[in-house]
Parts: sequence; structure tokens; C-alpha cells
Amino acid sequence: MDAFHFNTKLDQTLLLGVRANTMEQLLAGVGSVPDSSIYFHTHRFLHQHQYLSPEPPNDFAYWISNSLGDDALGERLWSMDIARFHSIHELRQTLIAILESHLASTARKIECPAGEEFHFMAARTFVLPTRHAARNLTEFAEILGKVSIHSIYFHVFDAKLRLKHGENDFSRWFRSLGKTELADASRRLDPYSRTLDGLRQDLIALVKKHDSH
Repeated sequence: MDAFHFNTKLDQTLLLGVRANTMEQLLAGVGSVPDSSIYFHTHRFLHQHQYLSPEPPNDFAYWISNSLGDDALGERLWSMDIARFHSIHELRQTLIAILESHLASTARKIECPAGEEFHFMAARTFVLPTRHAARNLTEFAEILGKVSIHSIYFHVFDAKLRLKHGENDFSRWFRSLGKTELADASRRLDPYSRTLDGLRQDLIALVKKHDSH
């Protein structure tokens, strides 16, 4: 049985040199920037404000509501359930569909005030190994209580979307142990509706529950 090796990460923010001051330009950017930019703008708030519990907004919704003043479209983007997406491609196509639908329904041409342009960014991620490795569920629960929230973020959010694994690393490891029920339960946890520390506590509780089986 392979041990679970906990990693953590550091992100270097990159300015891509692509900007938008209208909805049309935002749509063009969403369609052309790399996957890492789509991931950045839909997850940045969650990572930077990991102790806040409200549903995290994405940068596109925030800019459209606050800089273009289009609250209706902002609300549509704000209410996207990011947890249901299994790839950045799906997420990008949904963003494009929402923007295209809105543009087709209105003749208004809105330009943001000078200095409030949307600047597309991305992040270069450096994956760093930690000294922690779990050989069984008991060790896993103990270590999960000690690792940084950056490690939890990497194994849950990065693994599923940015690294295209389709599910978080923890669930994949549980499945490899034959703990299918635990794998499915941990996969069903909605990480977007919890703080990272809250997610940690929920995962620990699940692991301890199934460790006794």
C-alpha cells in the first residue's frame, strides 16, 4: 500500500498583459487566456480569504457588478456553482455561454471607468513536498490536523481542476485503500461552502468515523 505524501504549494502571480474595459473584451479574454487564468480568477478569493465562510465570489462577477454596474449579469456569474465543474474547460465554456447570452440580449454598450479595467492574471505554482506521509487512516487524520491550509488547498482544489484529476487527492487515496464509502463521502463535501479549516475538521471527522469500520 502506498503512503499518502502531503505536499504544499507557493503561487507566483503573473500579469498576462490582457485587459478588458468592456464586456465584449472580457468575453474575448475569457475565451483566449490559458486555463491557469480561469482557475486564478475563480479561486483567488477562496485562497486569499480562507477563514471567511461566505460563498466566495469570482473576479469576473465582482468586476461586472462593481466596474460595469451590471448587477443582473454579476448575479448570474456570482451564483455559479463552481463545485459542480470537473474541468476548467467546462468552467470556461459556462462563463462564455453566460457572457454571450447576455450580450445577445442587450444593445447596451458599457465601458468601465478609466483605471478600473479588468486585468487577466494567472499563477505559476511551485509544488513543495512536506515531511508528512500517512500509511493508514489513523496517521492521515493526525497529520491532516497539523498540515497548513495551503497543503489542504493544493490537495483539494488544485488536484481536482488545475491538475485535472477529476476529484481531490484525498478521495483518490481513500479509494486506493478500498475505502470506497469514505472516498465517496469526502468527494461529496462541498469545499466552496466551507472555510479551509472547516473543511479540515469535516475531513478528519469522516476519516475517524470510517477508520473504526
